[in-house]
Amino acid sequence: MHKPSFFALIIGTEILNRRRSDKHFDFLSQALLKKGHKLSGSFIIEDDPALIIQTIKFIRSQPNPVLFSFGGIGSTPDDHTRLCAARALRDGTLLRHPEADTIITARIDTNTYPHARQMAMLPQGAKLLDNPVNKMPAFFLDERYFFMPGFPEMSHPMVEAILSEHFPDTLPLYRYTLTALCREGELIEVMEKMPTGVEFSSLPKLMTDGWQTTISVASHDRQKAQEAFSLYTQILDKKEIYYSLNDTDN
Repeated sequence: MHKPSFFALIIGTEILNRRRSDKHFDFLSQALLKKGHKLSGSFIIEDDPALIIQTIKFIRSQPNPVLFSFGGIGSTPDDHTRLCAARALRDGTLLRHPEADTIITARIDTNTYPHARQMAMLPQGAKLLDNPVNKMPAFFLDERYFFMPGFPEMSHPMVEAILSEHFPDTLPLYRYTLTALCREGELIEVMEKMPTGVEFSSLPKLMTDGWQTTISVASHDRQKAQEAFSLYTQILDKKEIYYSLNDTDN
């Protein structure tokens, strides 16, 4: 796989109406950062089938997408994600997954709770993700679309297992940061020269004694990151603007 673009899809009306707080964004972004990756986008949406399908299709349209989806794979009427995944990524039908059905029937009295077997209805070609808490399986498609429960205690170990198995290589990210006593407008001419493959950010802040701007550049190519960073230090030195170097991640 070429360099992946990682996305989070967090499904839950209860998050948007503030009945619960999101636990997934911070965890996933930190887990990716540890391996030298970052999120390209994160979506929190309600339990609306049309919206879920549209969001998955949008993510699918991005270059080399990898989706971590949280929520909506249970057996209650508001759990739409299994069918939405089938409609967004397959032909729209759900098939009974024999292994998932065996796991579910072994752990739940399906005579008393027949609806539980709905969790074994998965899109064509689905593979299972192990659930470390109650063994009720999650699933993935095409080695890049991962659908997990909304419960962090279940899904977060799954994320770690996915990253270990499917994205085992840790990419070093070389980051250099400074804070200058100036407006960010003083540095726009340098920002316009940032090369492809260099991530940069400018964070201005108005202090009681004037403006400060924190500049951060990063790349998986150390030399490229250093060269880009030196463009900022050179112009600050030329303009005799004071700056301090922050800790670097390299």
